[in-house]
Amino acid sequence: MITSHVTAIGLTVSLLAATQPAFAGDQLTVTAGGGAFQQVLRKAIFDPFSKASGIKVADTEYDYGLAKIRAMVETKTVSWDVVLASESGVRQLCAEGIIETINWNKLGLNRTKFDGADYSDCGVPAGVAGTVVAYDRDRLSNGPKTIADFFDLNKFPGKRGLYKNPGVNLEWALIADGVPVKDVYKVLNTPAGVDRAFKKLDTIKKDVIWWTAGAQPPQLLADGQVVMSQAWNARIYDAVRNSGRHFEIMWDTAILNGNAWVIPKGSPRLDDAYKFIGFAGSAQAQADVASYSALGPSNKDSIGLVDQVVLPHLPNAPSHVGSTLLIDSSFWTEKGDELRQRFDAWLTK
Repeated sequence: MITSHVTAIGLTVSLLAATQPAFAGDQLTVTAGGGAFQQVLRKAIFDPFSKASGIKVADTEYDYGLAKIRAMVETKTVSWDVVLASESGVRQLCAEGIIETINWNKLGLNRTKFDGADYSDCGVPAGVAGTVVAYDRDRLSNGPKTIADFFDLNKFPGKRGLYKNPGVNLEWALIADGVPVKDVYKVLNTPAGVDRAFKKLDTIKKDVIWWTAGAQPPQLLADGQVVMSQAWNARIYDAVRNSGRHFEIMWDTAILNGNAWVIPKGSPRLDDAYKFIGFAGSAQAQADVASYSALGPSNKDSIGLVDQVVLPHLPNAPSHVGSTLLIDSSFWTEKGDELRQRFDAWLTK
């Protein structure tokens, strides 16, 4: 084991020496989802961590797919030391033995302080994102109030934007069709419930513009291509804060989805990876991320440190308790492939 670690470190150093000789021996590769949020991570975590520890962070981007992480670990060519993964991704990779089991004592963090820390032993919750309905109040002064309004073409005529994926869409369809929020996954776990969800989606299908990247909904709204759109709350907040857009979020039945920091097995920088995650999971670091991006912090001690102007925009803000739904990632881990196949087939009809 020691020999393989030394070999891996040696390879890493030799590969990096040509471009960054000064930092090659103290470099940690951290991978996240890119875009505006990657810039937030640099400002709130990567750069402060580097200054505090002397360990340079080389950040890379990915699409939250799991195949590359699996391939790295299985071929013993791990070059990503820390990865930001979705909750469902953490569950899958942990079950497959692809990522490290986290030693919380080594992190110096109190696991009981983290919302969502109990769903997996292999990740440290990094934050909570919200999938919401957004609209431009310059174009729609009296916007939707409930998820049923999103499906009401008479009350709100016009195109809608939806993410090209069954997740969230099927949940919203059932809620709009009258299923109580608490019963959504119980109903969706039956063939009749799935049929019901797709039947509800049928009612707006011809008026949907499907999007595949988080930057698209703000652009669709700004261009007037849609009257409202499913979107990720941090993207809408960024458009309002940094682009001057007059977008509004409807928080009714916002779907919350967590993400977490994980360590691929075989990372040659395991100790430094722990140092990084310990820093990234601190109350102040998560509060800084929230203040810059409106991603909800997972560390319960962070809420009191968040900029008060930003606090109402967080998906897990106290003011939104009771109006949101935490996605059931175990359901999607089990049923995801089956429902994606049906969804893809439905799109082509």
